Amino acid sequence: MQLTNNTILITGGATGIGLSLAAAFLREGNTVIVCGRRESALRQAKETYPELHTRVADLTSTDDRRSLAEWLAEAHPNLNILVNNAGIQRQFMVKQTGVADAFIQENEIEINLTAPIHLTLLLISRLLKQPEAAVINVSSGLGYVPLAIMPVYCATKAALQSFSISLRQQLAGTPVQVFDVVPPIVDTELDQGARKARGQTDMGIEPDEVAKATLKGLKANAYAINVGRVKALRIGSRLAPALFLKIMNKRVQK
Repeated sequence: MQLTNNTILITGGATGIGLSLAAAFLREGNTVIVCGRRESALRQAKETYPELHTRVADLTSTDDRRSLAEWLAEAHPNLNILVNNAGIQRQFMVKQTGVADAFIQENEIEINLTAPIHLTLLLISRLLKQPEAAVINVSSGLGYVPLAIMPVYCATKAALQSFSISLRQQLAGTPVQVFDVVPPIVDTELDQGARKARGQTDMGIEPDEVAKATLKGLKANAYAINVGRVKALRIGSRLAPALFLKIMNKRVQK
């Protein structure tokens, strides 16, 4: 796909992978819109990259998703790329006290899975009218091999990968291409300090590395963009799933 002269929405685009993707797309000569829940983070992102367009949106809210889609139709009718990047990651043990209430309040499924599916469905008719368009879903290597301490996060990322496959199949022969970006551990605020709290020393690669690999994959029309060590993880998850599950979970417990 072409990497210039696009109009791109990136959810969760004010920090982390989303912001690195925004910067990379701006450098290629695209119009980039980022949305997120925190107005302060969006304001800081725009101060760093004045060319950005920003929009406050809580993607856990059905009304906010619909409002975002309506605003895009008016403010950015040429939108042709949707990047579903927003997500949250929660670590918990099912035997913990109060875990059921925390699961409902934190709403990982809503932000990680329901939101990207709903937003895609809200925008797909407009994307289909563009000469060239794309849906880019940012999933995770943990969709291939889960960490047991993050059961919901891993499940949502595996589901998002499956959704990408089905969406790609349905949209074959249309102007809309579907990409799945699969990063390894990335040094962002996603886990809200959980890695440090459990003594993990590997904080992952930098978000800019994910952005660089993503643009390279998009240019080559590589629909599954496995970043860095995820390439080996993908192969291992197929050839020796039980072994890789044991290795992944043993490492994170140290």
